[in-house]
Order: sequence, then C-alpha cells, then structure tokens
Amino acid sequence: MTDAPAQQFFAALERSLSDGSFVKLTLSKRRGGEPDLKNVYVRHVRVKQGARLSFLYRRETRDEVRNLPPAEGLALLRRLLGAEFLSAHLFTLGEDLRLDFNRRREARLASSPPTFREPPPAGHDREKRRLIDASASVYLKRLGVTDEGGQVRPAMGDKLRQINKFVEVVAGLFEGSPLKTREELTVADVGSGKGYLTFAVYDYLNNTLGVRASVTGVEARGELVELCNGVARETGFDRLKFERGLIETYEPPPTDLLIALHACDTATDEAIYKGVASGASVIITAPCCHKEVRPQMRAPEPLRGVLRHGHLLEREAESVTDSLRALLLESAGYKVKVFEFVSAEHTRKNTMIAALKRESAADREAALAQFRALKDFYGIREQRLETLLCAPE
Repeated sequence: MTDAPAQQFFAALERSLSDGSFVKLTLSKRRGGEPDLKNVYVRHVRVKQGARLSFLYRRETRDEVRNLPPAEGLALLRRLLGAEFLSAHLFTLGEDLRLDFNRRREARLASSPPTFREPPPAGHDREKRRLIDASASVYLKRLGVTDEGGQVRPAMGDKLRQINKFVEVVAGLFEGSPLKTREELTVADVGSGKGYLTFAVYDYLNNTLGVRASVTGVEARGELVELCNGVARETGFDRLKFERGLIETYEPPPTDLLIALHACDTATDEAIYKGVASGASVIITAPCCHKEVRPQMRAPEPLRGVLRHGHLLEREAESVTDSLRALLLESAGYKVKVFEFVSAEHTRKNTMIAALKRESAADREAALAQFRALKDFYGIREQRLETLLCAPE
C-alpha cells in the first residue's frame, strides 16, 4: 500500500496508539476474502500479556475475537485495507479519519472533528458496557436473549441483567484470586441449564482477558446439552463443551473455577463438594430450594415467637443453610462472601456464595466450631455438605 492518503492514515493510527488518543477503528465495504465476513472492529485492550489490539470479526452466524500485539495488528490492517476492505474509519480524541478506496484501489482520506472526547476504558469496564449492549453477541441471539436485530427480547431483560451481573462477579473474583496470573484455566459449570452464563464466562475469559479457558457445562437434560453444543460450534467457541450428567455423579477433573447456580436443595452441597475435592481456587454458587434443614430445625426458645410462622421459618432455614455452607467452606480453607446476586425484584434466587481458596489454614478450626454451635442451636442433626466433606476416603 503506497498511496499517500493510506500512508497518512496509518501514520495517524500509529500516532494515536502511541500518544493514547486512539478510540477505535472500523473496517467496512468488504471485497473478497471470507464470504461470510461483514466487518472488523478494532479497539485497544490490556490483557494479562500486555497491550493488545483486539479484532472483533463480525460474521453472518458468529463473532470471533483475536487479540494481537500492536505491531502484528498494524501489519494485519495494512494487509486488509485496500484488499479485503475498501473503507476504514479511525476514531481518535483529536480527529476522525476516514480512508476509502475506489474500484481502482485509489485511496482518498477525509478528516472530521472527533466524535469522542474521552478515551474508552481498556479493561473490564469496557467489557461490562459491551455486554450490556448485547447487539454484538451471536450466542445471545442463538439462545433467544436478543432477536435477529440484536435487540433484547421483552421477556429477557431480567435474564440479561443477571448475565451482566454474573460476569461482573466473576471478574472481581478472578482479579482477587491466584488465577489472574494463569495463562490456562479449567472451568466447570454444573447444572448449566440453557448455558446463558456458561457462554458468558467463556466469552469473558477467552475473548476479553485473553486466557485459554476450557469450559465444560454439565446438564441433565439432553435436549439442552445438544442445543448448547450446537451454539458453541456456531460461535466458534472451540474450548467450550456441554456434557449430559447429574451434579451428584459428575466427576470433575482438576478444576480452577467451579460454578453452580440454582442447583436444587442438596445439589448445591454436592456442587460445593465437587469444587473443594477438585481443588478449585474459586467456587461460585447461587443456592435454590432449601429443603434439607427446615424439617430438622427446632425453634430455639428466644426465637419461638418468630419461627412459629411458616413463612418466617422458611426464610430462617434458607439463611441457616447458607450460613452452614459458608462456615464449612471456611473450614475447608476458603475465604467466603455471601451476598445478594441480583435484586429480589428480578428473582428470589438471589443469594450467592463465593469462595476463594486461601493459602493459610488460619481460622479453620474456629469456623468448624461455629458450624457445630449453629447446628446445635437449631437442633439440626445432619447437613449434606458436612457429610460429604467428612466422609472417609
């Protein structure tokens, strides 16, 4: 590419990358090359390996993200422009530049005032905005969250908020764990259902952070396993797979991050145990249907006036069950947070238990003592997670 306008365009592009004024770049008017490729969008990101140019390839049925070192990215852009794409729109904080090629591949450069006045975030905040703007996500279309135009379906607004919040939680836990320095990860989502969150986690880890994350979804319903594997193939998520199975019988390989959302009753305990047994650094659960503890609970004298009401007893049983799980996780060497996942306005299944593995064994005995005291206080005879953790090898 020797045209003076093209050289001026690339000089401005390199200058914007070096002085921090680069915002984004769009390639359009495709000619030749891959038949289903529509556009390429380029932004500047920071991943674990350092600064990268992130290329989003927009295709008919799937999107693909490639994060390249700046020098490689610039070389690729020089090959694409004027060959496979006849138009490029560069957005910087100083000006917008548009480079167009005619049919004879003659270049013309036009400048206009800048569209953006502030640089975009290069890290996780940027990704949260992209997920909220779900129009770029092929898997959300295939799973029915958005329509063919990329608009959120009226009945799926709560689901999209749940997906966004979950990715935010995963991002925070990942950054606070030893996993943030790893180049490869193994993730298991047990009881994955239709796979909304499984796909989102895969996308975030692989395409945003640039980590090679192998993700497995485990689901009992064969039709959902088949559906999700099909969507994974369509979207090119080649390290994502779904298996048919039950949480209770699933035997995970060594796992770095284990997820179990809305597993019913003691299936949550089974999932937590699988995470502990597989050495997971991060365990994320959102319990559902707390049935085991309530029939065993004996109202302590100070609380009889409260717990004689069935509705309040049910709430108390949920709180006690999740408190017992948190204490057992602490006794197993994890730092635990219990918090509201999404607002109760969107779902009642809104409590999340998040656990990060600690190197220190401090306070394990204290947590176990608190667990036993809480069981005694309510007259609870057994709890499934305790049984699993204390079972002989």
